[in-house]
Amino acid sequence: MTITFITGANKGLGRETARRLIALGHTVLVGARDPERGAEAAAALGARFVPIDVTDDASVAAAAKDVAEHEGRIDVLINNAGIHGPFGDPSALTGAEALEVFDVNVAGVIRTTTAFLPLLRRSPEPRVINVSSGMGSLALTHDPSRPESKAIAPLYTASKAALTMLTTQYAKSLPGIRVNAADPGYTATDLNGHTGPQTVTEGTDAIVTLATEPPESGTGRFVSRTGDIPWS
Repeated sequence: MTITFITGANKGLGRETARRLIALGHTVLVGARDPERGAEAAAALGARFVPIDVTDDASVAAAAKDVAEHEGRIDVLINNAGIHGPFGDPSALTGAEALEVFDVNVAGVIRTTTAFLPLLRRSPEPRVINVSSGMGSLALTHDPSRPESKAIAPLYTASKAALTMLTTQYAKSLPGIRVNAADPGYTATDLNGHTGPQTVTEGTDAIVTLATEPPESGTGRFVSRTGDIPWS
C-alpha cells in the first residue's frame, strides 16, 4: 500500500489531495501545524494526523520520527504547506516579510524533504511532489492572456519560482527518487479569498497525477492539470 505524507493537509488543496488519494487506496498521513484542525481533518478523512510545523526544525524532526516509528517509510512526500505574503505594490516590502514567506514556501520544503529522505529511501518507488505555482513561471506571468500576469504578489511569486528551481536541483541530484513540481492553477482556496475559478478538486488534479503516475513518467518536471508547463 502506498503511504503518502502531506504537509498543510488540514484544509484546501492539501485536504482535498488527501481525500482523493485515500479514495485511490493510499494510506495518507495528514501533516498540519494546528493540532485541533489537523486531528479533525484526519478523523473526517480516515487518515492519521501527524503534527508538523515546517518552519520549526524540531517539529519537522519529531514528525519524521513519528512516521518512522509508526509506518516505517513513506512512498510519497507532498510538500503542500504555503503562505502568500503581501499582495500589491512592493515598494513597502520588508526583509522580515520576505523571510517569513520564504521560510514556509522554500526553507520549509527543504527542512521537510531532508528529514523525510531516509523514509523515502525505504520505498520501492519514492516520489516528492512540491506544490509550486504558475505564478512563479516567467513565461506565464509575462503572458497577458494568463491570469498569472494580472496578479502582483511579489514574495509569493518569487518563492514559487525558487521552489520550482529547487525541485529541478533535487531531481538532478537524488537518483532513484522522482521529484516534480505541481501547479494547481487558480483555485478557490483561503490563499486567495476563494476567488479562483477552479474547484479544489480541479486544483489537485496535477498533484494527484504526480502521486499516482508510473515510474517512467519522469522527474524534474513542472506539471499542471493540462500537462507539462513552461517555467522560464
